[in-house]
Amino acid sequence: MTTTGAAGAQVRIAAGGQEFTARSGVARLGSPHGVPVNGRFRIASVTKTFTATVLLQLAGEGRLSLDDTVSRYLPGLLPDGDRITVRMLLQHSSGLYNYSDDLTADPAELQRHWDPQDLVAMATARPLIFPPGTASKYSNTDYIVAGLLVEHLTGRSWATAVRNRIIRPLGLHDTSLPGDRTTIPGPHAHGYTPRDGTLVDVTAMNPSVGWAAGEIISTTADLDTFTAALFGGRLLTPAQLTNMTTLSPAGGAYGLGLSTNVLSCGVRVWGHTGDVPGYDTLLATTRDGRIRLQLSLSTAARQTPLQGYRQLVDEVFCG
Repeated sequence: MTTTGAAGAQVRIAAGGQEFTARSGVARLGSPHGVPVNGRFRIASVTKTFTATVLLQLAGEGRLSLDDTVSRYLPGLLPDGDRITVRMLLQHSSGLYNYSDDLTADPAELQRHWDPQDLVAMATARPLIFPPGTASKYSNTDYIVAGLLVEHLTGRSWATAVRNRIIRPLGLHDTSLPGDRTTIPGPHAHGYTPRDGTLVDVTAMNPSVGWAAGEIISTTADLDTFTAALFGGRLLTPAQLTNMTTLSPAGGAYGLGLSTNVLSCGVRVWGHTGDVPGYDTLLATTRDGRIRLQLSLSTAARQTPLQGYRQLVDEVFCG
């Protein structure tokens, strides 16, 4: 709490066959009520791991090849779609400009509806930041295109594919894809962001701005169930999971919907972080899934949350 400036925090840890939760802070600034033990929160870019899992499932069913170009399935969507493969999207080596870099701090942008095609158009109005496959740079645009691929291949919405393939089979009852719904259902902590010298409650927002790159709402319990299932082989075959945890040859520490980090003690962890106004999220696990960590911060001062992450991750995985 001190190192991150968060208003509240909740964490779930599974290790050595035991699981426990902890919480700190308040559910709302100025209120005495604590953060809910299993409160809902916006998982932001951890959504990408769900989207990548669905595309890998479709690849395993022979519906696509990861080395197919985007233009094969979505002709005309990207000016350079005949040079960008599905794999490049999932590992952030496409060179597509990150549309969210052009979003402003205007509160209206957090409340309006965004079409995925409009988000892609924002990115393609800019040139590629590097030739496809030659470097690695994180871009939310990659996963908006990935969501459009899911819709094309399944003939259904991206949200329906995620529900049918992950949420319902795993019984993630507290996980939702809100679409244009601005509220967070069920118990939750409020998130804040500084604006003009004051803290503004940004709990209510239209998450369509993140869509397949960052829309999902979940809990630490549901994220832990998802993590255990993913790394335990319930969602992907061993070969597919190996593919998911193979780093981009273009550099960086990103596989397919997962990033990795080697800790000070030599332990390698896999997972994803998420950052959206009001909430920071961390999903982390060992490759064998035996030690898992799920964290949500309802942010306030938004100082340097990653410093707090590193301290906690070291204590959990190296302690």
